[in-house]
Amino acid sequence: MIGKLSGTLIEKQPPQVLVDCHGVGYEVDVPMSTFYNLPAVGAPVSLLTHFVVREDAQLLYGFGTASERNTFRQLIRISGVGPRTALGVLSGMSVEELARAVTEQSPGRLVKVPGIGKKTAERLLLELKGKLGADLGTPVAGAVGDTHHDIQQALMALGYNDREAALALKALPADIGVSEGIKQALKALAR
Repeated sequence: MIGKLSGTLIEKQPPQVLVDCHGVGYEVDVPMSTFYNLPAVGAPVSLLTHFVVREDAQLLYGFGTASERNTFRQLIRISGVGPRTALGVLSGMSVEELARAVTEQSPGRLVKVPGIGKKTAERLLLELKGKLGADLGTPVAGAVGDTHHDIQQALMALGYNDREAALALKALPADIGVSEGIKQALKALAR
């Protein structure tokens, strides 16, 4: 399948872009978060992609970051949420905002996205709970640095959810090593 496109940006017409890859032009639908970060027309561009084959169409969706693509893939796994709705969610809010809404189980922010009603927002929050934070490129709690990210990923691999991992990370010093941080976080969570 098509996992990544690198080429020249030929056209930008929201939400679609046209990328020339050695003489072949690919029409790619992108969320607005990716669209706003695209270079000028005629400049080189690289997009991570998700290819959808339906009975009546073959569609290519592009993303500027791996976390956007992973979130898109989590969204389309939910019953009743198709690629267009998933693009709408990612256009209406950042991955970090969505992860925060899921962690806090707050449907208010999702309802503001066009096409998302109260019931759909509640279903999204329920289905994404415990799944979304593991796919993010940055920790949900806002901890910075690769060390804190590695500690969070280790805690989540051990079965702790986003909220528990975030609480354990808050108590850790910023300059702690990964192995020592995991030990201290596990001690804090055991209390």
